Amino acid sequence: MREVVLLVRHHGEPESDISAAYPEVTLRSRSSLTGRAASRKRIIELSGPPEEITGFIEEFSAADPVHKVEPLSPLDRDRVFAALTFDATQWDSIAERLSELGVLYRSGTVIKRGWERWTLYLDADDDLAAVVDHLEEGGNETELRRDVELSDIHAPDQLDLTSLARELTARQTEVLTTAVEMGYYESNRDTSIEDVGEAVGVSRTTAWEHLNRAERKVMAEIHEFLEARQ
Repeated sequence: MREVVLLVRHHGEPESDISAAYPEVTLRSRSSLTGRAASRKRIIELSGPPEEITGFIEEFSAADPVHKVEPLSPLDRDRVFAALTFDATQWDSIAERLSELGVLYRSGTVIKRGWERWTLYLDADDDLAAVVDHLEEGGNETELRRDVELSDIHAPDQLDLTSLARELTARQTEVLTTAVEMGYYESNRDTSIEDVGEAVGVSRTTAWEHLNRAERKVMAEIHEFLEARQ
């Protein structure tokens, strides 16, 4: 049996499309579905800058298949839980597409920058190309990120630093690199955020904002990496 990781750009579906419009927000499915009729409900987690999460929820709530997005934790935090209720008859579910093919998959997908991350488990007679073709129906895009035999997995995966670097803007990279080089993260540091800002030619507030967003992205990627190993 093989473990396959696919990224799916699910065009036309609110989760994917709104995620693309709010690239700093990460959406994670945190529960199974309830309901047997058209109306279904599940818990989602949104992480990112509070103002971006608020905008995401407002647009998500206005999408046609969505009945309601009810925040379950304060919106002024960078991690918000919400109850999502939607019309399943108007929802093109990747999970259902996989189930139609009899493919095993890990529950609880992650969506970031418009791309849904799905981990599949394929038997020897499962045709990956057929799975991809089925997922790409309707104009969706897929990107293969991993394809390995389960028997060949002996050690923990390595963190994809190339992917991590792509998450950071040029200014965030500059500020974070400067902070590290100046010893900002040392336990006995004598470097302040003002020093970092002066070194890159921006104000203290601007330096803090760039560094804070860079740190959030780095920690989010590490969290996703650790979660995938569980």
